[in-house]
Amino acid sequence: MRQSVWGVVIEITELEVASMRFLRVSCRIVLVFLAVLAVSGAFQAANGQGCIAARSNQGIMDELCGEGTLAHYSNNHDPAWLRRLTVNVGFREFNSFRHFIGTDEQTRRELLHNQVENHQLLFDVGINYQLSRRWSVIADVPVLQSSRNQIYPPVGIYRVGGIGDMQVGVQSWIFRPPTESNGNVALSGSLKIPTGICDATGSAVFKGQVIKATADQSLQPGDCRWGFALTTQAYRQVWFHTMLYFQGSYLFNPAGNNGVATFRSKSGEEVMSVTDQYLYRGGFSHGVPGVRHLSFSFGGRMEGIPVRDAFGDSHGFRRPGYIVSIDPGIMYSFWRDTISINGPWAVERNRRRSVADIEHGGHGDAAFADYTIIAVLSHRF
Repeated sequence: MRQSVWGVVIEITELEVASMRFLRVSCRIVLVFLAVLAVSGAFQAANGQGCIAARSNQGIMDELCGEGTLAHYSNNHDPAWLRRLTVNVGFREFNSFRHFIGTDEQTRRELLHNQVENHQLLFDVGINYQLSRRWSVIADVPVLQSSRNQIYPPVGIYRVGGIGDMQVGVQSWIFRPPTESNGNVALSGSLKIPTGICDATGSAVFKGQVIKATADQSLQPGDCRWGFALTTQAYRQVWFHTMLYFQGSYLFNPAGNNGVATFRSKSGEEVMSVTDQYLYRGGFSHGVPGVRHLSFSFGGRMEGIPVRDAFGDSHGFRRPGYIVSIDPGIMYSFWRDTISINGPWAVERNRRRSVADIEHGGHGDAAFADYTIIAVLSHRF
């Protein structure tokens, strides 16, 4: 292979060409890995989680950026096997401190300074490897760090962090991309693997003694039980180059409980329930006039935990309920990277009665956040 630089002919061997390509690929992988470390490093100084919100990975819909993601980048000299890979690095943070029973906020608790506060940082790495234009293998590895100032026995400030429950599965587009209608629907199924701990402990005071007590269910990175998730995403271009989108995810946990003690005295709440979780969001996206590859979006979002699971027993302690939010966001694409930032703001919060509440009386409360910060970086090799 010959190249001319400033009139001088330089001969480059095939081995040198392969070495340069390998170096480019290695550098790109290292940069993604460093981004992962940089985001995960933020967890070292962070604290915990809220009571209701689902932990589903929101992901990025590249199709909402038009040609911005350069999915068919013509100058891509990476090996064919690597060009099939997309890596998503996600970050999510919120602080739950507003207590609700049903849809009624318990404002008196904040005035008396006796509310429980949960702070959550959720970080995840998602992988999508294309087998064909329609089929992909997908995987997601979450990492959670959370804290809670618990004011009822066992009293203490709990801090928990670690890898959550991984998911591995497959995804398929209904129609072979790209479609003439500028719209498509994807379906995916994943197996949830119990890789996260479910019985993390902290130092607390119980009956006048300092003990190692199990942290609240909302802080646990995992639930120690197998499950499966069904997910869908859809988009369609309509008038004025506006994109409509929808994403939905439901996590099925057939196991009734995981046997982890809660230190609760109420009948039916002695052990932790293993709960289903759901997340639905939809809206529209449109390019920002005069700014290439920048889009804004607006929609609605609903996430939560059901009173009763779709399969299996629903006994044990859980905080069922949901959050409905408006969901503004922006998305920017450059080369083979896309970054999206969303800020869902809660407009309705509802802590529903659990099975234990229904069977034994009462109506427990839960802490909710006002807003959430969600950021996702996607890199297509």
